[in-house]
Amino acid sequence: MEVTIYSDGSSRGNPGPGGFGTLMRCTLANGEVHQKEISEGFRETTNNRMELLGAIRGLEALNRSCTVTVITDSQYVVNAFNQHWVEGWRRKGWKNAKKEPVKNRDMWERLLAAMEPHRVTFVWVKGHAGHPENERCDQLATEAADQPAHLLSVDEGFAG
Repeated sequence: MEVTIYSDGSSRGNPGPGGFGTLMRCTLANGEVHQKEISEGFRETTNNRMELLGAIRGLEALNRSCTVTVITDSQYVVNAFNQHWVEGWRRKGWKNAKKEPVKNRDMWERLLAAMEPHRVTFVWVKGHAGHPENERCDQLATEAADQPAHLLSVDEGFAG
């Protein structure tokens, strides 16, 4: 099965309240198209964490092995795979080129685990450029971030 996951992250302040928006689309063998939207807001987080979580939650929602294309406006996420940053970080014990701990390691490890049963390709699109699915994900992410504080979740891995 082939699935396209569109995702975006947002934060109001960096760090600050944030959210992600994910749109998943699957075309079945009979041509039937299924679509699902996922979003959630958090009290205190960063934009990069939300960019990662959008992709993670889309992949975690899949219940069988798929060929997946993740489309995002986050160069941080796309370049980490397409330029093989993640491979280098893992090889160096989760240290970056400056020999400092990689930020958001918990999210990167969760994303790698979510990718495990799938064949995943990452594609970058320019944000705020009229791409309908990216615009929808941005809307979901910002609406999630803008909810009243009592409705926002806690980003357990965020160490502000």
